[in-house]
Amino acid sequence: MALREQITENHQEFLESLRHRFLDEDRKAALERFESIGFPTKRDEEYKYTNLKEITEKAYNFFPKENHNITKEQLDQLHLGEENFDWITFVNGKLHKELSKVSIENVEFLSFNYALNDEKHRDVFDRYFNTIAYDKSAFTNLNQAYCKYGFFLKVPKNVVIEKPIHIFYISQNQEENTFYNTRNLLIVDEGAKVEIIESHHNFDSTYVLTNSVTEIFTYPNAKADWHKLQNDNDTSYLIDNTFARQEKDSLTTVNTFSFGGKLVRNNLDFIQNGSNINSFMNGITIIGKDQLVDHHTAVHHNFPNCESYQNYKGIFDGKSRGVFNGKVFVDKIAQKTNAYQQNNNVLLSEGAAIDTKPQLEIFADDVKCSHGCTVGQLNEDALFYLRARGISKKEAQALLLYAFANDAMQNIDIEPLKEKISRLLAEKLGVDIEF
Repeated sequence: MALREQITENHQEFLESLRHRFLDEDRKAALERFESIGFPTKRDEEYKYTNLKEITEKAYNFFPKENHNITKEQLDQLHLGEENFDWITFVNGKLHKELSKVSIENVEFLSFNYALNDEKHRDVFDRYFNTIAYDKSAFTNLNQAYCKYGFFLKVPKNVVIEKPIHIFYISQNQEENTFYNTRNLLIVDEGAKVEIIESHHNFDSTYVLTNSVTEIFTYPNAKADWHKLQNDNDTSYLIDNTFARQEKDSLTTVNTFSFGGKLVRNNLDFIQNGSNINSFMNGITIIGKDQLVDHHTAVHHNFPNCESYQNYKGIFDGKSRGVFNGKVFVDKIAQKTNAYQQNNNVLLSEGAAIDTKPQLEIFADDVKCSHGCTVGQLNEDALFYLRARGISKKEAQALLLYAFANDAMQNIDIEPLKEKISRLLAEKLGVDIEF
């Protein structure tokens, strides 16, 4: 049975499995919207270069087995060497406190499922849940219909969380292909600060499909950084939808590092809801074989005196494919907007390909906006220069590619994360580089 038929067939059983039922009508309405539009195909402009048949024609288990045998050694290999961090570990959808380390204080932190069951947080859901993620997308509607796993975090006014928080989503001991609908809600109140690292890991040879939706609310003078470390195995599919709404004088960053996974689709939507806002989006993609990574971004400049910065780098080998579609919308009242968008790509083999489409829609006349994209191969003169100094061809290529991707990491202020990305770069490039 294909995924679409399973979605309808399993929904009533899913609703009955929940302790909370106050979202039932909203879930049913979301399922109806999904059924009316179905999964996108290559005839849809937004999925013109991304074929989802590989995902949607498989059957999945909607009710993951909870038992696992994750060891400390396995978890240690996933860490960044971040002994001073906090971390939250979800295994097969369930939050495991014994595998987590939480020292943060003066904040509201709950698993998403627990928050749904907590009457005290009903008003939070009424105010925030699905207010910026609501759209006509098949995957966001599907997530609303089935969401259960994930976390809710509210950082109160002027609270600065000094330690980054690493969120691990792990799937293990699943005998069938498994479907997760992960939901995250982050609220960063006025003057507050937080940094999140998110990573997904499939320990099985069966396929995992994760359909994730994250809503980020950043209030005046607050700062929220979200780092996505995507380095899963070849039996993993990830559809990630992240929505960020910013109020005046705030700063929000989403960094996306895509190294693993069979098919990854990142949809990133920033909504600027005040003046003097800064929005940063950076991405590094290094893939090979027959992997596909698709980045779709959108920034909505709705107020004057705001900035946005997008810098995405891609390195493609084997028969891999990349997609980049970045959009910047500037409203007519959004004067003095400064928007920068750049996508640069290197193809290392004849079988690799990238489809890139930066877009600007500007309705204001006093703005500074630029966009551009490049697709090419390594510079032969630079290669010759390095090889003439005794550096092997493989090492010379790696050094040039590392330098090419490096500027997309410049705004990472978490040193262990920066080192981890550097080492993953070196590992993907097949050389040992001292950093």
